[in-house]
Amino acid sequence: MWGMRMIEREFGALDFDRILKNADEQMSRVAELRTSMTELVGQAEDEDGLVTVEFSGGGLKELVLHPKAMRLTSGELAERIKLTVAEAAADLRRQMGEAMEEAFGEDNPMRFGTDSDAAMEQVRQAQAAYNRTFEDLMGQLDRIRQRMEG
Repeated sequence: MWGMRMIEREFGALDFDRILKNADEQMSRVAELRTSMTELVGQAEDEDGLVTVEFSGGGLKELVLHPKAMRLTSGELAERIKLTVAEAAADLRRQMGEAMEEAFGEDNPMRFGTDSDAAMEQVRQAQAAYNRTFEDLMGQLDRIRQRMEG
């Protein structure tokens, strides 16, 4: 009984099992999100179907030019490619936002962001924060155990 009073004095009435369970659940969501983010592909096509683009987290994944696209001037074709790449990138950001919303709900850290690299950085930061919190908690519990034994 003395040990429990000491733990409560050190930490108050914290529910360690609940804290660890919540942290584990959040880390599981982060791991799933990291996997799903790498699989997302934004897609777009210009209004005439002459330029089709796929865009992933690594950048331009696929560029398909219909043979009729060769009838355009080089400037027109370049402009269509740039616009279609931008639309595919926007589609990827939209998908990433939806994935983040699904994983985190109201606590979505990217609800105001639009940068896919920033989204992945938020995921990495969440994972690092979880690791630090878990290590701190385990360190505190270890110190309490040592005090109780000593």
